[in-house]
Amino acid sequence: MSSPTRVSISPENRSVAADALAAAALARTSQAPAQKSAAQLAAEHDRRQTFRRLIDPGIVRPNSKEQAYSSVKTLLTIADNLLREPENPKFKQFKSTNSVIQRELMNPKGAIEYAIEMGFRPEVKDFQPYYTFNPRYMEDLHIGRSILYNHIKLETEKMERAARARANEKANAAAAAQRVKLAFMDDRRTKEMKDEIERQRRAARAVAPPNSRSSRSSRSTPPPSMLSGSTLNDDKSQSESPSGTPPPYSR
Repeated sequence: MSSPTRVSISPENRSVAADALAAAALARTSQAPAQKSAAQLAAEHDRRQTFRRLIDPGIVRPNSKEQAYSSVKTLLTIADNLLREPENPKFKQFKSTNSVIQRELMNPKGAIEYAIEMGFRPEVKDFQPYYTFNPRYMEDLHIGRSILYNHIKLETEKMERAARARANEKANAAAAAQRVKLAFMDDRRTKEMKDEIERQRRAARAVAPPNSRSSRSSRSTPPPSMLSGSTLNDDKSQSESPSGTPPPYSR
């Protein structure tokens, strides 16, 4: 029986195999999310709290509810565009004199401060004022965008609940008004029926003969002779008795 053949591996091949294993291990390590330390988590929490305060009370309190919602939504759009296309020049900056930026960020209190906190810094280019994003603040942009998204989500849910409540209140009011209307119509129909019955009764009494009641009364009254207490036999006995002769029972 022949012994199994051994395959010899050159040192060069061993080196290539080791490099491949190391590269695979590095790839697996890079794909796994890095665990943040307690200090990093605490710092991120503080940043989130800062952004939350910039929204409420920063933007919400000094502006109307509608304006605050619109400004926060504009900030979210700016952050989403930049995170989706970080190398697009038109998303890396905005002009402060733009009409939309004026209405949504510059004029409302607290809105431009939020953009600055996310990493947009004022500068002048070709004698035009801009706010340009600094890539060093990419993590702040991510955190700020997350807080904006959560705020818009909660506010949208509240507005939808309020709209449903208003719709239900309106529907209930309409149903109550319809019930009152139907009850009024039922009462009117009932009154009309009663009035019609009474009208028919009056009409029937008006067409009845005037002597019908008296004729009925005369037919029901017996003749005077029938009302007397004497009988025919009594009259006959009196006529046959001799005048002056007392009756037998008088003795």
